[in-house]
Amino acid sequence: MADDTAKFRDQEEESTRRRAGLLGLQYVDTRGMAAKVTLEPGILQIAEMRSGKLVPLGDGNEDAPLMFGITTATPQPLLNQLRTRFNYRLVQFMLISDSGFKELLLRYDPPKKVVYDDVKIAQEGDSSTINQVSQTLESVRSDEVLNYLISQADRLNASDIHIENQLKDIRIRMRVDGALHPVANLSHDKYRVLLGSIASRSNISTAASSAQTGHMQQEVKNADGSVRQINMRIETVPTIYGIDAVIRLFSFDPKLLDLKHLGLTDDQLANVKDITDHPHGMVLVVGPTGSGKSTTLYSMINTLNSTDRKILTLEDPVELAVPGVSQIPVNTQNGDSFAEKLRAVLRLDPDIVMVGEIRDNDTARTAIQAAITGHLVLATFHAATAAAAFSRIVDMIGQNPIFSSAIRLIIGQRLVRKLDDSTKQAYKPDAATKKYLASVFKDLPKGVKAPDLEKLTLYKPGVSEASPFGYKGRLVVMEQMVVTDAIQAYLRGDVSQVNTEAIEATAKQQGMLTILQDGVLKACAGLTTIEEVNRVI
Repeated sequence: MADDTAKFRDQEEESTRRRAGLLGLQYVDTRGMAAKVTLEPGILQIAEMRSGKLVPLGDGNEDAPLMFGITTATPQPLLNQLRTRFNYRLVQFMLISDSGFKELLLRYDPPKKVVYDDVKIAQEGDSSTINQVSQTLESVRSDEVLNYLISQADRLNASDIHIENQLKDIRIRMRVDGALHPVANLSHDKYRVLLGSIASRSNISTAASSAQTGHMQQEVKNADGSVRQINMRIETVPTIYGIDAVIRLFSFDPKLLDLKHLGLTDDQLANVKDITDHPHGMVLVVGPTGSGKSTTLYSMINTLNSTDRKILTLEDPVELAVPGVSQIPVNTQNGDSFAEKLRAVLRLDPDIVMVGEIRDNDTARTAIQAAITGHLVLATFHAATAAAAFSRIVDMIGQNPIFSSAIRLIIGQRLVRKLDDSTKQAYKPDAATKKYLASVFKDLPKGVKAPDLEKLTLYKPGVSEASPFGYKGRLVVMEQMVVTDAIQAYLRGDVSQVNTEAIEATAKQQGMLTILQDGVLKACAGLTTIEEVNRVI
């Protein structure tokens, strides 16, 4: 894009230079001049510059000729008028390009900096806050509304912006800490401008009759004034009232990509450390969209990243640039496939390969074959649980003794909202809650101690102005199915009945803590709530 812009400017300047020769005028290439030109605001009014398509090029020396940069659109009579008006000085005209004129005019008439109110997330039923934010969005300049919306979503730590067409208006919601919250209602006229900005920046069409995927980036300022870049994936789909859009923000802080920050238990951390200490085989991370799979994989890659290892990733799209890692985009919208790219990169002799998503049999078999030939393959996979993922993999590649040792670990995970420690409120569970907890804890693995239900204190969210929903951040809840010999039996073909229930039962016998048990234990520890765990799981 930058190269195209520079090429167009070169062509424009060359055309202006030739035009100046034909008109008998001196030509000036103004690139780089905007910061050097001495302003002489008393010479011409801003309105005159705009209407006449010309700007003073003076250097502040009254004894020097009075120079004007003019364009091919500057009226000839205006030049005669200027000679008459400034007959006490030598007046010279120089031809400049239209782009040069616009740049220099900004020196005389810079755009006014407008500060808009910050977006606030409304409580349920709080229509006044929604109305206030709606008015703010309507007042934002058309060319700034998309940037404003993205920067506000980033400020609120939102993971998604949902833009939804309704009969009378456009509903805008943001997903904060995993929960969707209404933000504003936008007019259809304003949304047409917003959709046009989204389309031009993410290379999608505003007239498409099918779903589309695009990508774009934007720089945002941190609190300390430093600048970072947000990668975004855009998903659009036509509805009866117009094109709905979802903007998904990938705003990782590379410094936080550490296994210690994931909130894993000691046993869970030990399982992952075993993989990173002996990097071979396959690790699958499963869960729905937005469950933190990418963060877990990036954290593992960050741990494995060293100068003696070659690490490649295949991603659609690349969500975060990791220094020292070769990251390869896979544009499935344009016909790329993970399987083809995976076969290609294996020729580069990598030690570790991350596959953004296993979606089909071909990719699954290629990844498994890579895992049994000494590579460590990290991949995401859509499945509800670790056992369901293993069952699906068996369905995809078939029972095969050769593949049985390839998969080493399957991680199933979700993200739950974390209680704000400064506002959370303690309470004692009632009889029904104790009964529920007892049923969850009845088959905990050996070595995992259930809390004393008679002495247990649970917590619920308390609200404050700084924490309107009582939650602050998110917490991973996880199950880890270590693929032992008993689990491998399902892939070898030693077990005839391969289904999710049987695999999960075997995994629990082998010591797996289920994702529900992990979530409820973290609720009992005061990190989240029972209701939040059940909402997510």
